[in-house]
Amino acid sequence: MLFLETGLVVVYLLCLVFMLGFSLTQWQLTRLARRARPVPAPPAPATWPLVTVQLPVYNELNVVARLIEAAAALDYPPGRLRIQVLDDSTDESVALAAARVAHHRALGTAITHVRRPTRHGYKAGALAHGLAETDGELIAIFDADFLPAPDFLRRVIPYFDSPDIGMVQTRWGHLNEDTSLLTRLQAFGLNAHFLVEQVGRQAGGHFLNFNGTGGVWRRTCIADAGGWHADTLTEDLDLSYRAQLRGWRFRYLPQVVAPAELPARLDALQSQQHRWNKGAAETARKHLGHVWRAPALSVATKLHATFHLLNSTVFAVILVMALLSVPLVAVRAHQAAFEPAFELAAGFVLLLLPLVYYYYTAWQRAGPPAGRWFGPTLGLFLALSMGLALRNARAVLLGFLRRASPFVRTPKLGAGHVPARPAHRYHPREASQLPLAEGVLTLYFLAGLTAGVYYGRYGLVPFHVLLVVGFGTLTGYALRQWLASD
Repeated sequence: MLFLETGLVVVYLLCLVFMLGFSLTQWQLTRLARRARPVPAPPAPATWPLVTVQLPVYNELNVVARLIEAAAALDYPPGRLRIQVLDDSTDESVALAAARVAHHRALGTAITHVRRPTRHGYKAGALAHGLAETDGELIAIFDADFLPAPDFLRRVIPYFDSPDIGMVQTRWGHLNEDTSLLTRLQAFGLNAHFLVEQVGRQAGGHFLNFNGTGGVWRRTCIADAGGWHADTLTEDLDLSYRAQLRGWRFRYLPQVVAPAELPARLDALQSQQHRWNKGAAETARKHLGHVWRAPALSVATKLHATFHLLNSTVFAVILVMALLSVPLVAVRAHQAAFEPAFELAAGFVLLLLPLVYYYYTAWQRAGPPAGRWFGPTLGLFLALSMGLALRNARAVLLGFLRRASPFVRTPKLGAGHVPARPAHRYHPREASQLPLAEGVLTLYFLAGLTAGVYYGRYGLVPFHVLLVVGFGTLTGYALRQWLASD
């Protein structure tokens, strides 16, 4: 038994070491972001380059019309702008998109409705197909839930003032942040990425990433990096690393905001999280070795790239720590020999405080809403993140194992608009065993919480409270959906 208990403690400590490394990289990015100065706005180019705006859509009945309207309203010199609606849809949104495209073509807008015979390659395939049918020098990409401002291109294009600038990314805004607690917590997490992490990476000269939308690519950069690949679910992160490993430079503009719709339902968020985390694991497996073999990169950039690519792995580590934490309560209560190890673990937990600094900086920069407090928001965000750990860890495992899966779109309802059809037709399918497993884990972590109080070992009580709240919320949501379906 002592061997088993020793193994539990060692694995738990190794997980803490990984979390410490992740936390320290976020702390350094926060420090860099706080010292960063805005990139000066370059003068407008003497000749504005040809720009193609690509709008990849798939069954987006609720939002495709407003997306096309926003793209058609973009302000850019006459004759220098092309718009492609890359429509792989199979539902009635095809006719709606075709009608809006025809309307704007009649008004003189250079807009085309691009259809493919198959959905091969999903979004990456659609972008590659559209690229072959346009002569644009710069390629702007907007997902269906985005609403770029009319001056977006005039504010972004001047930053391609050097031939080695391959991509310029802007910050995501949130059209429906105040819709619910769920959307507020998503905005809280995304703001940390866009207001701190991306800013810090740029200030430190580390690898940035195209976020899949709200950015502009140089066409020659895409071609030089090998074009769009469909072998990961995060084609944006994949191309970002291939391009930067080829020596291309990226820029990030936090002052330019591209408003977008957040998933308004928990099942939609779970679907999005699965795609993001599985794709990140696939990309890590594909590029981590190339990063460490690249002689031109500094050790600091390689370390930051490592934790960047392994960002989704945090969920797997959290799940392992959570599963081990319950028996460790009993180990600590009955095995005094392990007390030094638990004291060391407590010290490591304190070193995770840089994450609080990271999120607090983002909270400040986003402008804290009146009547809301940072502490409760952070606690609820952590609880939600931990509640998603089982699903996201499963996605990470599938990614590292190279298990193929389709690109599942995130349902959009059209923030601020009446949905064009019942929302239930947009619900993604999920693995039916997961809600049951989440319910079992809720009881498991509740047992750990109870044991900690019983033995008077309170060190893991906050961790178990967050786990119970997070997994319990997901279980309750699944139960409500099951009852509503009867």
